[in-house]
Amino acid sequence: MTTPPKKNVATGRTRDFVIGADKLIYKFSKHWLAVLNTVIAIYVALPILAPVLMNAGATGPARVIYTMYSPMCHQMASRSFFLFGEQSAYPRELAGTELTPLESYTSSLPEFAAVEDGNWAEFFLAARRFLGNDQMGYKMALCERDIAIYGFVLIGGLIYGLVRQRWRIRPLPFILFLIIGMGPIALDGFSQLFSYYATPLGGGEAVGLQAALGSIFALRESTPFLRTFTGALFGFMLVWLAYPHLDYSMGRTEDDLERKLTRIGELPS
Repeated sequence: MTTPPKKNVATGRTRDFVIGADKLIYKFSKHWLAVLNTVIAIYVALPILAPVLMNAGATGPARVIYTMYSPMCHQMASRSFFLFGEQSAYPRELAGTELTPLESYTSSLPEFAAVEDGNWAEFFLAARRFLGNDQMGYKMALCERDIAIYGFVLIGGLIYGLVRQRWRIRPLPFILFLIIGMGPIALDGFSQLFSYYATPLGGGEAVGLQAALGSIFALRESTPFLRTFTGALFGFMLVWLAYPHLDYSMGRTEDDLERKLTRIGELPS
């Protein structure tokens, strides 16, 4: 008669590591919303801090923030909010707002000195490089749409934390997220993007695929209001789609680990 193999029982440092990891995951699952809201608050606050630092003369730390966020956002001056200047935003003339357009300032800005007329790609790169000045103020390190997205993820998360204390919240149906959350931002963003792709860089008349795109998407530039509104809708709807699922998953993890840690004497029964 063969004896059954012994079960592997974690001992010593391995056991301590496993228990420590379980405790950490247990605490996170218990306070996941507070942790997530804190992380998002920091993520939103730093881009707003960048122009504050620039205005205070702390250009080194400010440029670190701009560099950190550069891979996550185009940071175009024509599509970003500004602080400490004549206006809160400087959209392109094409946007048709009552704000003084960025083009009214570019002749005096070194970043735009080599930009050829009609070359929108060069204009975008220059608008990305331009951080601001004493007259215009300094741009945030995230564009208007991204600030709205993450800002309203934070607002939605704070509201979710209050509401879930009294009611069980069901996830937003995915079809509503597509219509309300994704629809406006996709329509605004892609129609603008394709309209630029349909515009020849050196001027002249579009041919081929560009001409086909141009027949569908007229050249347009979104306004600061539309960027902010569509971003806010997306961020807020994303919370009500994802957070109830996260809440349920984290709740199950918390219950499972609480039972396990109580059974082995790591939590009071």
